[in-house]
Amino acid sequence: MANAVQAIRGMNDILPAESPRWQFVEARFGQLMAGYGYQQIRLPIVEKTELFKRSIGEVTDIVEKEMYTFEDRNGDSLSLRPEGTAGCVRAGIQNGLLNQGMQKLWYAGPMFRHERPQKGRYRQFYQLGVEVFGLPGPDIDAELIILTARLWKLLGLADDVRLELNTLGTSEARRAYREVLVEYFSAHQSQLDEDSQRRLHSNPLRILDSKNPDMQGLIEAAPRLQDHLDNESTEHFARLRELLEAVGIEYRVNPRLVRGLDYYAKTVFEWVTDRLGAQGTVCAGGRFDGLVEQLGGKPTPAMGFALGMERLVALLDEHPFDETPYQPHAYLLLAGDQAEIAGVQLAEQLRDNAPALRLQVHCGGGSIKSQMKKADRSGARYALILGEEELAAGSVTLKDLRGETPQQQLARQELGTFLTRELGLV
Repeated sequence: MANAVQAIRGMNDILPAESPRWQFVEARFGQLMAGYGYQQIRLPIVEKTELFKRSIGEVTDIVEKEMYTFEDRNGDSLSLRPEGTAGCVRAGIQNGLLNQGMQKLWYAGPMFRHERPQKGRYRQFYQLGVEVFGLPGPDIDAELIILTARLWKLLGLADDVRLELNTLGTSEARRAYREVLVEYFSAHQSQLDEDSQRRLHSNPLRILDSKNPDMQGLIEAAPRLQDHLDNESTEHFARLRELLEAVGIEYRVNPRLVRGLDYYAKTVFEWVTDRLGAQGTVCAGGRFDGLVEQLGGKPTPAMGFALGMERLVALLDEHPFDETPYQPHAYLLLAGDQAEIAGVQLAEQLRDNAPALRLQVHCGGGSIKSQMKKADRSGARYALILGEEELAAGSVTLKDLRGETPQQQLARQELGTFLTRELGLV
């Protein structure tokens, strides 16, 4: 027997037993976006490699080491998307969306990075993302943070995450700070680890985010960005904090929360957790006011965030989860050839009369006893039995699989009304 083909390492199947949690998160997120006036955009998985080199930067680990890049038959260099923001900006420019005023967009789907797989970090991973274009003020920064806080409530995770907040200042203020930082770390270059030495001149702000314990004293003593902020950024950040406090959102200002790329500006935030080990960031966002111009569009203020589905689902695993909404309401058992024909007719009539009904019809034959076991395993509330006796009487036998209601006979024309009432279907 030939060896079975295995999935690529770090690219995982999401099995039926896991899917309800994913569906739960996706449904709540979609409802939340509609409630706040955001529209979905669906983006290609493959983009020109140049897009990510221009947006993420050629000297970053993502572009240098982690992207899945290949040449197509025309000789063009293409890459599987490692993140969603660059594609969203490209789509906004190419399709003229950013010339039509404010845009509030969200997207969902897989991203790809070739890195060492570990819990919460995979080579194919899924993100939900939001990008807003055309709004420069702290009010939209606050809205994005507020809606993420509401998402945690909808998912039952409000006690599992906490908000960290910082401001990066304007590009001009950060460029001046960057020079101060390079001068400081250059004077202590012997104490820098290999990653930090490599970042010293290309991405010095990322040194502040190092988790190397041997460097924490050096980092703590480094000049602080807050001491080099301009008035515009200070006022923007103060107003953001005022808005968050007005709705009771708690946060911690973390001066070491940074982004290394020049197009980021002002607000950055992360929702973090202590329940997932090293993979503690559940949602990360911030302003990227310089990216649209960097990718060939007109200067456009922008703000967004992305959250990792795998990490959210892992947090949900820590809590009791009601799978009832993802199970059938009723399971229709069929005994005999004539019952199969009548059963198909009955099932479609029920679906016409009660569109919200989740009805599973038994396929594959077998005894009523074996069918009943499958009905029970399906999680359905009711078993509906259609056999020769029921055919002759124009009825269906109804058995409550989860409650104490006695087994009963119902006329077929009454069944839809009964199920709608008892199940509370709308």
